[in-house]
Amino acid sequence: MTPPPYVIGIDTTVTKLREADHLLQDLAAGLALPEDAFGCTHLVRDGGRPRVALSLGAGSAAVLATARSALAAQGHAVTDGVWDQHGRAVLYPGVTELTGTLTVAELLDRSAIARVRVLGTPGEPDPATRLVTREFVRPRWEDGELVLAAMPAAGGTLVPFEDPAPTPCCADH
Repeated sequence: MTPPPYVIGIDTTVTKLREADHLLQDLAAGLALPEDAFGCTHLVRDGGRPRVALSLGAGSAAVLATARSALAAQGHAVTDGVWDQHGRAVLYPGVTELTGTLTVAELLDRSAIARVRVLGTPGEPDPATRLVTREFVRPRWEDGELVLAAMPAAGGTLVPFEDPAPTPCCADH
């Protein structure tokens, strides 16, 4: 699946990915976006103000025009276009189907994710390889397609590289 043709960017003051995820999900829920919509986070470091910006994409200009108006009415700074070509997808077709343990083939069949890349290994994983989703699957746009970075886990399974509950740096100090 290719990126949606119509995209808007939403500037934020949020500096943490988890906060950005929640903001994106809350905004999208209030906009009643279609199932084919995408919502991504983007790390922005311009103007000395590091933050996590958001983007919403859809196949319809009318849907995004309505979303843009609603977001602007709520006081959000909205622009046309995407922040960068490497957004981290939080909302995408099929995301709600990625729960529990799935094979790589099931993950690809149920969602807009085009490929799974296993860190530290050449090539793509066997389609029968099991992936434990942890109900937290955040692929990134790479060369116009959604790619999930995964890593080997116990029992020959894979898990998404991004941990849903990361340990803060220096937590044990």
